[in-house]
Amino acid sequence: MPETPPAGPALDLPAQPGGVVPGVRRIAVLRANGIGDYVVSEPALSALREAYPDAEITLLGAAHHAALLADRPSPVDRVVRLPLVSGVRVKSDVPDATPEELEAWCAEQRAYGYDLAVQLHGGGGNSNPLLLRLGARVSVGATAPGAPRTDRWVPYTSFQHDTVRWLEVVAAAGAWGTRLEPRLAVTAADVEASASVVPRDDHPLVVVHPGATDARRCYPEDRLGRVARALADDDARVVVVGGPGDAERVARVAEGFDGEVETVVGGLTLGGLVGLLARADLMIGNDSGPRHLAGAVGTPTVGVFTYANLADVAPLTRTWHRVLVSWHGGCEVCGMRVLDGWCGHHASATHDVPESDVLDATRELWAQVREAGRARA
Repeated sequence: MPETPPAGPALDLPAQPGGVVPGVRRIAVLRANGIGDYVVSEPALSALREAYPDAEITLLGAAHHAALLADRPSPVDRVVRLPLVSGVRVKSDVPDATPEELEAWCAEQRAYGYDLAVQLHGGGGNSNPLLLRLGARVSVGATAPGAPRTDRWVPYTSFQHDTVRWLEVVAAAGAWGTRLEPRLAVTAADVEASASVVPRDDHPLVVVHPGATDARRCYPEDRLGRVARALADDDARVVVVGGPGDAERVARVAEGFDGEVETVVGGLTLGGLVGLLARADLMIGNDSGPRHLAGAVGTPTVGVFTYANLADVAPLTRTWHRVLVSWHGGCEVCGMRVLDGWCGHHASATHDVPESDVLDATRELWAQVREAGRARA
């Protein structure tokens, strides 16, 4: 029988986990956005795995999640690709699924028979109605004001880090997680795929990734090149990487580097990128999926963030990560701040972060990396 929705949030004062749902064999988790979004939710997924060790966990996600998790140890047993649904979908030029296509997909999921459905996707305005169509015995999720409530719910509010937010949600399902650092297993195939594109050598490796899904998150590339050059002058091997659409950004990093630098544009599989980031001694970039992957495989990072994304997805620890912040976060062309809307200029909103600050933070962390490497040796 379905649970009776509580009058208030599922977590009491002080916050304690809800009870484990009895008899759970199959769990569906809705998390259908970017690679970095998966990474920040990994501690919550692992907490679900620990609370329900014998249950099958299905990630209702996107094609890139299936590619990332294939043949990789993770809290997820299988990935089911979600149709493109307004308000839930990953950004794409492909049209939304038709109502008939979506209903056919929901009917297939209902027939699969989930006992527990967990929404780790957003405030619930669009995601909770979709989750409730799965017909799970118990539903759990975050709920913004005005959004439909799941059986067990916690409030969705602004300016909360996503890792902590999703740990609260799974706690409402009886999963009490305490780990804040995401983890991603690295396979031998990842490393070999990376080495086929970027051969191994004896120099310490620095990976620079200048791209991001949102162009406003991209720090000026010529500055990244000059910062990377400072490490190259300290015996680092610098490799600048990007996807097929990042060729211009990678070229501008190389111009700022002012010398010959290795570049890889679109030449790495997703597994190869994971392997390269795992091999790296340091990664420099923006708020992007690759920066999240780097942190999750244990690589130190330097990242430049807008004030908005500092709150919800920046690294929660600083021992091996450095975070530079644009407190204004305005478009370089028109000045519109990122939380005030989309201006359409596709220009940096982190340009006001001084290059000297990025250089100082990078040099300081690089010195720490080198010192620790010598100590391990």
